[in-house]
Amino acid sequence: MTETDIARTRLSEVEGRIAAAAGAAKREASSVRLIAVSKTFEASAILPTLQAGHRCFGENRVQEAKGKWPALRQQFPDVELHLIGPLQSNKAREAVELFDAIHSIDRPKIAKAVADEMVRLGKRLDLFIQVNTGEESQKAGVLPKDAAQFVAYCRDELKLAIAGLMCIPPQDEEAGVHFAFLSQLAGDLGLAGLSMGMSADFETAIAFGATHVRVGSAIFGHRS
Repeated sequence: MTETDIARTRLSEVEGRIAAAAGAAKREASSVRLIAVSKTFEASAILPTLQAGHRCFGENRVQEAKGKWPALRQQFPDVELHLIGPLQSNKAREAVELFDAIHSIDRPKIAKAVADEMVRLGKRLDLFIQVNTGEESQKAGVLPKDAAQFVAYCRDELKLAIAGLMCIPPQDEEAGVHFAFLSQLAGDLGLAGLSMGMSADFETAIAFGATHVRVGSAIFGHRS
């Protein structure tokens, strides 16, 4: 098998699992967007997945993405690129230039910087607010008790169209509890998008309404 064949097989397996999980939740498989998380992988390792036909990818760091995606996009201009890792305000300009969606809006300074750059570039990105559902001190994200106020600030003060919410559950806790909480919070805030679920738990996330799942190792293999 060629590397492209392997990539196609892995994609097909993940897409099949997404379809089964969606079917079990009485949802259409098309209601779930698969973000192939290519962080830490070189352009040469990403290429087979592009050649297999996939076009939606996620990266954790602006600088890493900047080093590999402009060249890949020359070959595949219809790629959709999502920033799923923390964003620093001094990287906002580069992030807005490079990405189509940001899943890690989590404080006023970041939201304002992104809003300003979208106006400057005349570009609209899909924006997700990251919620620290486990209230972990080492993890990014707005605290649940502050989420409604922050969403209101983004909408009313910055005039941002917020696509939805994102979370990364604590590793040592039941993910479904956090997915259920985020789904309820999004509903309360009138937000349709739910970015939640990774390789180990995306089927659970789909059961609780995930619209975007972030899958890396099941597509690219384990990171070194």
